[in-house]
Amino acid sequence: MKNWMRANKGFLMFLMLFGIFRTAVADWNPIPSSSMHPNLLEGDVVFVNRLAYNVKVPLTDIVISPTGEPQRGDIVTFSSPVNGTRLIKRVIALPGDRVEMRNEQLIINGQPASYSTISHATENVQGVGELAAVRVDESLGQRSHAIQFLPQVKARRDFDAIVVPPGQYMMLGDNRDNSEDSRYIGLVPRALLIGRAERVLASADITGNWMPRTERFGMSLYPKQ
Repeated sequence: MKNWMRANKGFLMFLMLFGIFRTAVADWNPIPSSSMHPNLLEGDVVFVNRLAYNVKVPLTDIVISPTGEPQRGDIVTFSSPVNGTRLIKRVIALPGDRVEMRNEQLIINGQPASYSTISHATENVQGVGELAAVRVDESLGQRSHAIQFLPQVKARRDFDAIVVPPGQYMMLGDNRDNSEDSRYIGLVPRALLIGRAERVLASADITGNWMPRTERFGMSLYPKQ
């Protein structure tokens, strides 16, 4: 074993540095579920900037130094406060925000979000089948993004007003009625943020014919407002 390690020390050093790079600087995240439809699809692989918010000790959630502040509308990867599973959702409410939801409509600091219908579609929900989907543009202050409603799905479409405590964030999936997000797992502490998802690196239709979706390669997750 010692001889093998000596003979392959260059390769082992590369693996070690590559591992540090992935856990401290930049990473990629495959999308396994539909919780961020219509913006992220199963089979997308997104680039994650791990230095967007914090510098951490590699392989831990120990923050060495903050590098930036999450903004409302950012798509972020984070560890679930319930079981540590890596999730990807959108930042909806920041520390100090007063937020509530009434019949799917978000109200942040007394300001209702505005919605305009983009299109109608169908979505295959596991164990249920094809359901109608309504895609709308959700505007929160100066930022807007597409989200999706599934009117036939039983979901948490209302919650009472809460004030987000310091150092915590509310995360919601863009596929609003089919997402395990802060309505179910609670608010997310800053230390559990992994990074900011920036763009789609590559994509393949893993729920269909596995063909590459080349039109999504390099696609920004933040179209110009």
